[in-house]
Amino acid sequence: MPSDSLPTVRLVGIGAALPNPCLHNDDLSQIVETSDEWIWPRTGIRERRILPPQLSVVDLASQAATQALAQAQVHPQELDLILLATSTSADRFGSAPQVQAALGATRAVAFDLTAACTGFVFAVATATQFLQTGLYRRALVVAADVLSRTVDWTDRTTCVLFGDGAGAVVLEADTAGRSEVGTRASMPQVQQGILSIELRSDGTGSELLSLGMETEARPLVGSLEVGQYRCRPITMNGREVYKFAVNAVPEIIEKSLFRAGISAEAVQGYFVHQANQRILDAIAKRLEVDPERVASVLERYGNTSGASVPIALADWIEKGRFGPGDLGVMVGFGAGLTWGSIVFRWGK
Repeated sequence: MPSDSLPTVRLVGIGAALPNPCLHNDDLSQIVETSDEWIWPRTGIRERRILPPQLSVVDLASQAATQALAQAQVHPQELDLILLATSTSADRFGSAPQVQAALGATRAVAFDLTAACTGFVFAVATATQFLQTGLYRRALVVAADVLSRTVDWTDRTTCVLFGDGAGAVVLEADTAGRSEVGTRASMPQVQQGILSIELRSDGTGSELLSLGMETEARPLVGSLEVGQYRCRPITMNGREVYKFAVNAVPEIIEKSLFRAGISAEAVQGYFVHQANQRILDAIAKRLEVDPERVASVLERYGNTSGASVPIALADWIEKGRFGPGDLGVMVGFGAGLTWGSIVFRWGK
């Protein structure tokens, strides 16, 4: 259990990268049997971004990271840790070191973390532990995915949902401000930075949403066969994922708020994974908060997996709807099944 001698971890910079071009619902109607009239009321999505074939996850991640570093006024050489949350890297061995090289952050250790749509929240939680122990002082967390390269464009139940994008945050350890993250006893002292963290997973639901690899048996020599991987497109049981989200997500938000000693009404912004507008509305209703406090960028960007949380946060900060000192909740949920919630106060 953390002690009150641990440093406060602050979120001090944000960035987002959304590629061009846009793919509108009307464009999709030329690919599969669908329409804007069908997609929009059921999802809240009108368009999504598609990364050009010549660009990669590393390009998206580096762009979002550069913006976050600039806002935080942190030089890449000041970073100690880089975490890349992605499920769609072209390099199965990991792409975080490539992001490190692109930024020129030669002092930072870099590695990938995979938790699908919860990836950003899990990565922020992981970075927080490194900073609180005192091992590192500054961390960059990036979530980036190119889901357009993983969908079956003949499957109208999934291809209408997903888009490409990246988001990034810079975290700093502040030894001058101490906190105890995630413990009820610390409520009176916790005021700044990361206030509480709640993470969950349930592997019994892994088949509800997957991006798997098929194994094909091929003859190697004599009677010996070898298995060869082949990527499968995203598969999803939308009905069951919806049922999971509207029950599990409000519960974990309530638990993280309880640990932080904060009421739902005191939060200025809820930055929930952008999967479906109906899910966002159901969460607001369950928490009994104004739906206007639940950020939504679905209409413009669709489901960008783990990147959707920092993209939504960046959007609100850019518009002046969320700023220094404001209380927020970041929530991810999705494949695994995984879900998590982080309560925080923004800025230095």
